[in-house]
Amino acid sequence: MPFLCLKDMSQKLVFLFLFFYIVVSTPPEDPINCSSQNTSCTITNSYGIFPDRSTCQASEVLYPTNEAELVSMVASASKNKRKMKVATRFSHSIPKLVCPEGQEGVLISTKYLNKVLKIDVEARTMTVESGVTLKQIINEASNAGLALPYAPYWWGLTIGGLMGTGAHGSTLWGKGSSVHDYVLELRIVRPSGPEENEYATVLTLNEYNEDFNAAKVSLGVLGVISQVTLKLEPLFKRSITYLTKDDSDLGDKAAAFGHEHEFADITWYPSQHKAVYRVDDRVPFNTSGNGLYDFIPFRPTSSIELALIRSAEDLQETTSDANGKCLLAKTTTATLITTAYGLTNNGAFFTGYPVIGFHNRLQSSGTCLDSLKDGKFTACAWDSRIKGEFFHQTTFSIGLSFVKGFIQDVQKLVQLEPKGMCGIEQYNGILMRYVKASSAYLGKQEDAIDFDITYYRSKDPMSPRLYEDIIEEIEQLGIFKYGGIPHWGKNRNLAFQGVINKYKSARKFLVVKKVYDPQGLFSSDWTDQILGLKEGVTILKDGCALEGLCICSQDSHCNPNKGYFCKPGKVYKEAKVCTHQ
Repeated sequence: MPFLCLKDMSQKLVFLFLFFYIVVSTPPEDPINCSSQNTSCTITNSYGIFPDRSTCQASEVLYPTNEAELVSMVASASKNKRKMKVATRFSHSIPKLVCPEGQEGVLISTKYLNKVLKIDVEARTMTVESGVTLKQIINEASNAGLALPYAPYWWGLTIGGLMGTGAHGSTLWGKGSSVHDYVLELRIVRPSGPEENEYATVLTLNEYNEDFNAAKVSLGVLGVISQVTLKLEPLFKRSITYLTKDDSDLGDKAAAFGHEHEFADITWYPSQHKAVYRVDDRVPFNTSGNGLYDFIPFRPTSSIELALIRSAEDLQETTSDANGKCLLAKTTTATLITTAYGLTNNGAFFTGYPVIGFHNRLQSSGTCLDSLKDGKFTACAWDSRIKGEFFHQTTFSIGLSFVKGFIQDVQKLVQLEPKGMCGIEQYNGILMRYVKASSAYLGKQEDAIDFDITYYRSKDPMSPRLYEDIIEEIEQLGIFKYGGIPHWGKNRNLAFQGVINKYKSARKFLVVKKVYDPQGLFSSDWTDQILGLKEGVTILKDGCALEGLCICSQDSHCNPNKGYFCKPGKVYKEAKVCTHQ
């Protein structure tokens, strides 16, 4: 009886917190914590934990407020051969890109490099410091009648951070959806020897410099970007309609849909056999409408409601309640579709499609960041200081010519395990965004669809998930069978196994890295591993496959004591997954 009450309550709460929201919220905690002012520090990400659950330490953190201070800081660390890493205000990357090697490294935070330096309306350009957030760029551009055409849907990213990991929106039009492909020029501070301007050098790079293609997506291993100049467009209006359809022909339609609509994306709910198509295009500037997109999962959420929903989810996992997970998934999906995912026609109410509005009001959101402190009564849903969402995120791009095969293989898994992906749908299914091939050496290699999958993670690293094998097989299907390229700022360790071999210009990038930072002061074990310079991307130990630290090769990598053994996949036989017996 208590379980039934909790399950029923969780469904009601899902509806309530998706339908209503509070306009005040506790902002996220600074990812850097120091025991003595700015020394003896630790750094984490916005989720409060890295894939391997390790703690990243640094001897101190530095906060430059301008380029001159940044140069001085890099020079000092370079002179003393100290390891460095760049940190951002929200530290949104899941992997350990911000971790300096060892315990004596230096963190250089761009928190106060947050100024818009110049907007040239006639040339349609904007120059900003690297700590400026996407939200600032969108707002300042619109105030000048300009727009960044494509951007990630979450505005809590800095321009330096999103360039470092190749963050993107969704389009196959123009130059594509990656923000770095709209960068005209950047300034980067790199370490150097005493013969080169006192241990630090400032370089200005643009399309006329070959190194520009290395710096546009650099994982932070070349130095510190200090300034970025973006190419903008005149502000415009868009029209958005979400269409819910059966997913039986999704494999046939997915690639073509991205060419049909400029800002298209698809949200896929495999267990429910649904696909929600985003029909999203520009409309004439004088078209009536002042719509707003305040995406519901990015709004401030009641901490009490989040705790109750998480408790219900934990109970469903502990009791193997697949029916409960599927019911909660259907409630979540139905509520999001009914409420248009957070779209409103006038900034307050959704009255029907199409929703028409200015680009800056529709392209990105994240209101849980825009808040005063309220004692954690409300927060971003994944804030680690509360009992809220705790998840893995698997994200990879598959070339358009291979997308149909991947989708059909996932559908075969659904036929074999109809309830196997309800857990994914509790986190709003699979988001499919369109990306184009980029000139950046570590950017997208071909026109592709980016599959973004979020799913339950246990607080106990040895606790398997319900249908553990299904999600593991999807992960291995996408990344290995179909050659998917993992998002640099997301994913579990196994996704980066051999990843550098998927980049045709990897060697060029490594040559630039050697020139810019010959001592590897901005490198770490993790960046060396994913760049193929060291072994150790995966970690072999008991239970490692449950956390995505490895692909299982023996039963101990799963959890035999809980009935999970290493077995071949159901559809992709080459996969090795933790299966319950």
